[in-house]
Amino acid sequence: MFEKLELTRMAQALAAHSGARMGVIARNVAHADTPGYKAQDLPAFATVFAEGGDMRATRPGHLNVASNGAALVPERAPGRESPNGNTVSLEGEMVKSVEARQGHEMALAVYRATSDVVRASLGRSR
Repeated sequence: MFEKLELTRMAQALAAHSGARMGVIARNVAHADTPGYKAQDLPAFATVFAEGGDMRATRPGHLNVASNGAALVPERAPGRESPNGNTVSLEGEMVKSVEARQGHEMALAVYRATSDVVRASLGRSR
């Protein structure tokens, strides 16, 4: 029922994007001392969500359109290169991790608020 609401679909996509971004950030931090490693990041959520298009599949296999999850391909993040060729900035990764956490928390808050509204409309309380 909830997946039919556009707002919950967007919140679910934001949560998935934030989780995937945290994975990329963790990989960058793990390779902070690896010579030649190039930092990566995901495209902004607005870009990824907009690329989903207006066509929506009503059942699995209905359309041959890539889902939002397919667009979550890490790309090279801009940054200064250290003498060993590594472009990971731990400070930058910390900032990105806070942004990803905030995105995930916002998605959960939207989902909770939406479920509260649906429950209220059905005459049910928590």
